[in-house]
Order: sequence, then C-alpha cells, then structure tokens
Amino acid sequence: MLHEAEFWVAIAFLIFVGVLAYFRIHNRAVEALDQRSARIRGELDETRRLKEEAQALLAEYQRRQHEAESEAAAILAGAKAEAERIAAEAKVRMEDFLARRTRMAETKIAQAEAQALADVRGAAAEAAVAAAEKILTQAVKGKVADELISKGIADLKSRLN
Repeated sequence: MLHEAEFWVAIAFLIFVGVLAYFRIHNRAVEALDQRSARIRGELDETRRLKEEAQALLAEYQRRQHEAESEAAAILAGAKAEAERIAAEAKVRMEDFLARRTRMAETKIAQAEAQALADVRGAAAEAAVAAAEKILTQAVKGKVADELISKGIADLKSRLN
C-alpha cells in the first residue's frame, strides 16, 4: 500500500486539507464570499434605487408632457377664439365703414342734386329775365319801360332766391 500512487495522493490531500483547516482558510473564503455577497447586494439595492428614481423621473416628464399638451391645446383654442372674435369685429367695422361711406355718398348725391336744381332754377330765372327783358324792350319803350324792367327783375330775383 505504501507503494501505490493513490495512497500518497490521498495522504497529500489530507495534509493539504489539514493545512487549510489549520490556517483557517475556509473562514477567509467564507468571509470573502460574504463580502462579495454584501457588495453585490449593495449594488442590487443601488440599482433598484436608481431604477425607482428613473421611473419617478419618467412619470414626472410624462406628467409635464401631458400638462404641456393640455396647455398647448388651451392656447390653440384661445387663439382660435381670439381670431374668430377679431374676424367678427373686423366684419362689423367693415359693415360700419361701408354704411358710413354709403351715407356720405348719398349725402353728396343729395347735395349735388340740390345744387343742380338751384343751378337750373338760377339759369331758368336768368333766361326768363332775359326773355322778359327782350319782350318788354320791344313792347314798351322809354322811361316807363326802364322802370318796369328794373322792378320786374328785382321782384323775380327776390322770389327765386
């Protein structure tokens, strides 16, 4: 048995295990494994915390995006209402402007008609005076004719104007 290799391998193995036990290597290995386990657990906890923070930030940004979309919709609705109000106001102003222009044109037309009527009356009066003067100068002669013509012209002018 002392000459067999397996025997000596077994003896060497036992001595190796004895040395490991004497120097308490198994405790050091367990401590190293415990430290590594604690470090991994800490990293996992940090990862969970970071994940929760990221989810909270995502929820915050989604909330802000929703608020911004709502605000944009409200601004758009307000702008549409303002544009409609301005368009209605412009329509009213345009109608008022057209009504004023129409009244001004009608007034100018009425004034032009009145002026034309006055001009026609004046021209008719002058033509009547000229015709009367011509007729009277041919029919009546002398000083009486001159007085009648002057008096008639004065009367006619005062009546027509």
